[in-house]
Amino acid sequence: MPEHFSISDEASLAAAVTEAVEQGLRLDVRGTGTRAGLGRAAQADRTLDVSGLSGISLYEPDELVLSARAGTPLAQIEALLADASQMLAFEPMDTGPLFGLPAGGGTIGGMFACNLAGPRRLSHGAVRDHALGIRAVSGRGEVFKSGGRVMKNVTGYDLPRLLAGGLMEQGLLVDVAPRIGDEE
Repeated sequence: MPEHFSISDEASLAAAVTEAVEQGLRLDVRGTGTRAGLGRAAQADRTLDVSGLSGISLYEPDELVLSARAGTPLAQIEALLADASQMLAFEPMDTGPLFGLPAGGGTIGGMFACNLAGPRRLSHGAVRDHALGIRAVSGRGEVFKSGGRVMKNVTGYDLPRLLAGGLMEQGLLVDVAPRIGDEE
């Protein structure tokens, strides 16, 4: 059975990845586990629970700007946005009940990692189409940032779109900034 570590900040996540690389350990990174049933089960030496990386980093409703830690529950984000008559346009899908877990337990990091959008995907696009910025830890334990919090500040390679749907194989998400919009 793999060792289990709870991660609550960016520095401890980077340190855990660096240590795993140095020791040649395989990692399984999990949040609340609502998407754990997708894909093949991980063969890992150590499990990193990143659900402690939660909270809203920045929210400016008038500027349509939101940034949240990867372990922040989607229910918390959707409630905050609803108070300002705003929403995540891709309509996040709640997969918890599909796997016998409670509704509303999914996180924004899991949603980005799996690129799972709801029924509005056809008209509004997938999660990756709304990924503005990310902060993540690479497979070598290095913290990196790409994109921005608003569309006009985004330059360079579009790494947030690459990481969306990558199941955290290209980097472990710490903070994400999705595009938000007014409710329809």
